[in-house]
Amino acid sequence: MNNARPRIAVHKFASCDGCQLAFLNLGEDLLALAQAVEIVHFAEAGPVDPDAAVDIAFIEGSISTPEDAERVRRVRANSRYLVTVGACATSGGLQALRNFADAREWLAAIYAKPEYIQSLATSTPISSHVKVDLELWGCPVSGRQLLAATRSLLFAVPPWYEKDKVCLECKRHQNVCVMVAKGAPCLGPVTRAGCGALCPAFRRDCYACYGPAENPNAESLARRFEGLGLMPEAVARRFLFINGAAPAFAEAGLKRRGKPHD
Repeated sequence: MNNARPRIAVHKFASCDGCQLAFLNLGEDLLALAQAVEIVHFAEAGPVDPDAAVDIAFIEGSISTPEDAERVRRVRANSRYLVTVGACATSGGLQALRNFADAREWLAAIYAKPEYIQSLATSTPISSHVKVDLELWGCPVSGRQLLAATRSLLFAVPPWYEKDKVCLECKRHQNVCVMVAKGAPCLGPVTRAGCGALCPAFRRDCYACYGPAENPNAESLARRFEGLGLMPEAVARRFLFINGAAPAFAEAGLKRRGKPHD
């Protein structure tokens, strides 16, 4: 009988480390997880073995360099399940703003010898390069999401996906709608739930850190923002932000800049 514990790895690509901190901030739950599984690679927490064969590989960050593109293929080859965590890994993240500009021009403006910088012209999600088994949206994700994903995959239970929009979370928490009451350009109507409607709870408009909801009507919301008095560029900036490379958001944002979305 094989009593070996399931093996888990946490890999970092282009990102801020915030989603990895969701693991570290689990506290006692992290200790319980460490007893149930063997964490063989997690550089931020200690163990380093990036090429270890694992049952679950969690990936934070986007693909922004040629080396990243090669490394993620090795991670996929060594993993039974691959899970992307956070906006960077699932949609390209803030660094995907380069996708809407001339990346070479940016490099030339910053570095004295840009020819030595090994950087791709775009920042892309992990799914653009390898097969992904589960995506966890958020900026950052929560510890609850990580634990639920781990349990589901290890026990062969279909993962539960959040399909509601932030507006429904606001209703559940009895938050006053900031768009109706204050005329704020809130992205809640097109953003997936999961954050607990944190920003609207403090009378701030949602900025879509949990990514596009199921069947988002971003174009309709963009027109509503224009009705609130926002100029096209201001509307574009609302959508081309944390999850700006997500197709629904990119299309609505780039339309305001007079650019087609590929």
